[in-house]
Amino acid sequence: MKDMEPIYFGRRGFLAGAAVAPWALRATGASAAEPLQLRFRQVHLDFHTSQHVKGIAVDFDPQAFAASLKKAHVDSVTVFARCHHGYLYYDSKKFAARKHPHLSRNLLKEQIEACHKQGIRAPIYSTIMWDQYTVDQHPDWRQVTAKGELHGPPPFEPGFYRQLCLNSPYVADFLKPHIEELFSLVPVDGLFLDIVKAQDCSCEHCLRDMAKKGINASVAEARQEFGRQVTDRFKREMSASIRKLNRDATIFYNGGHVGPHFRSTVDTYSHLELESLPSGGWGYLHFPLTIRYARTLGLDSLGMTGKFHTSWGDFHSLKNKAALEFECFQMLAMGAKCSVGDQLHPTGKLDGATYDLIGGVYAQVEMKEPWCKGARALVDIGVVSPEEFDKAGARTPPSARGVVRMLQEAAQQFDVIDSVTDFGRYKVLVLPDEIPVKGKLEQKLVDYVRKGGAVIGSYKSSSEKLFGAKVKGDAPFSPDYIRARQPLAKGLANTELVMYLKGLELVPSAGTEVLADVLAPYFNRTWDHFFSHKHTPSSGKVAYPGVVRRGRTIAFAHPIFTQYAKNAPRWCKTLFMNALDLVLPQPLLRLQAPSSALSALNEQPSDKRWVLHLLHYVPERRGDDFDIIEDVIPIHAVGVSVRTPRAPAEVALVPEGKPLTFEFKTGRTEFTVPKVEGHQMVAIKI
Repeated sequence: MKDMEPIYFGRRGFLAGAAVAPWALRATGASAAEPLQLRFRQVHLDFHTSQHVKGIAVDFDPQAFAASLKKAHVDSVTVFARCHHGYLYYDSKKFAARKHPHLSRNLLKEQIEACHKQGIRAPIYSTIMWDQYTVDQHPDWRQVTAKGELHGPPPFEPGFYRQLCLNSPYVADFLKPHIEELFSLVPVDGLFLDIVKAQDCSCEHCLRDMAKKGINASVAEARQEFGRQVTDRFKREMSASIRKLNRDATIFYNGGHVGPHFRSTVDTYSHLELESLPSGGWGYLHFPLTIRYARTLGLDSLGMTGKFHTSWGDFHSLKNKAALEFECFQMLAMGAKCSVGDQLHPTGKLDGATYDLIGGVYAQVEMKEPWCKGARALVDIGVVSPEEFDKAGARTPPSARGVVRMLQEAAQQFDVIDSVTDFGRYKVLVLPDEIPVKGKLEQKLVDYVRKGGAVIGSYKSSSEKLFGAKVKGDAPFSPDYIRARQPLAKGLANTELVMYLKGLELVPSAGTEVLADVLAPYFNRTWDHFFSHKHTPSSGKVAYPGVVRRGRTIAFAHPIFTQYAKNAPRWCKTLFMNALDLVLPQPLLRLQAPSSALSALNEQPSDKRWVLHLLHYVPERRGDDFDIIEDVIPIHAVGVSVRTPRAPAEVALVPEGKPLTFEFKTGRTEFTVPKVEGHQMVAIKI
């Protein structure tokens, strides 16, 4: 590890080398081109505060504020310059009328100064598209829908979810001067700019500019593409403006999700923050799916959950400690830093119980950090994200959720990638259900297979050139029934198994092997032609192939991943895992553990070691709205087999430092982890 040398950025962000500021640590000798390394234990401290509450920050004590954070092992806290209500929390000279009408002190400045004295970073939050004050003052700056309505809820519904247009005078007349003023008034460690999304706007400004460009604004796709360009231009111009003020301030634009659409402007970010509150609408699959993509983009990332039982603004609630542990430890396992969302009470006083909770988890994170610094994922498999091709804009398409579930439950090590990714990093690519294999992508996949790669595709992720089977059309029967042949039948009952969702009818080319047959029902179920409660049973007659193989490519006729996301038939997972065994006989990791166990294998090159993370927390649907985690259920005697390049010098439980007995044979290191109680790391000295 490099020695750490403090540097200080003066009032307007320019280097003042003689001073010392512990919040701005940078590796000695680090160049601007080196990737930023975020801090591990962050809090995102919301402060969306109504004008109808008086005495704002009346109980704020700078020293007590920073001391509470320090005691809770927090090393970075995002504090508010401006909130969704549209009010400022500092003494603005340019926009004095926007200062919260009942703010009792120069809160932002005092927060930053107090944090810096304790060595705590304090990036600054400002809202972008949601700002009720601006909406009220400038309805002409609001986004307009294709129906001619102002975007957002109607006037008599509570909430500030009315979006401003980034193609209006709002940006030049207020937003840029507001950001510039921050650098003149307070030290700016970084900026978290919230609610920055591709817009679909038909306001007068957008209609005028689309007309100038010859864009037919009545065509939804053309209008939406223009909106994406507007947002991308905003990010590029804003980042360039910020860099003129400070070359090292962190910059993040938040839209609630990080996916393939980020690639075009990833250079405008210093890092990525993955907002993903499992109980707040994102669910427990969102973060692992998203981080597996984000970590391929070359920027340091952090995961963001919340201390809330539900979601943002859930005052006076607390998340179960086991849930917060799992969410933070999973971030570490996936190579991300941690951020926990909270909301400061209007009085300005932190809640003691909240920081007891956060501190109890962050104390453990701090102990685990040495085995997480500079870690990068070791993977065999690349899953091509259907999000890249999903016009509906779903942030977690069902097929993506299904494939992530299957691979995690089987302890496979994988990334989520897009069509631009270097496929050569992976031994196997998976194309879940709806990847359009044509044009440049098809040729890239063919070249990848020619060089020794393997591909598994399903349903509409089809290509005769790649998989050796022509698509005749939709399958004539549904539901239909699959019966696997050996070796795909391993672990399956000797019977046909129902496939609930309609597949495709495949016609194999010469030399293509059939790995599973589809058996037809007697007939399809219709209003005048039905059988029993649900569907017609199998007729026993083979109708068409269910799975085919040509060389190192395998294609499934059915949408097995969407089906698994819907109701998780175990036979769908077994069929997929058997197919994976055919093209990846020696995976990086094998576990003898319940399928509820999660795993991640990382490398720390500078320490010449691999680190295996094992997690066992079980989300349960105890209420109607979302899954929760309350209990930690230990698992024992977990058998581990890791494909390693050589016999390790040591295998040990960390941070305990307890050595484990291991064997190295036929290219694999094998050992047993006595107990996993929530989260256990194992260091393998390579």
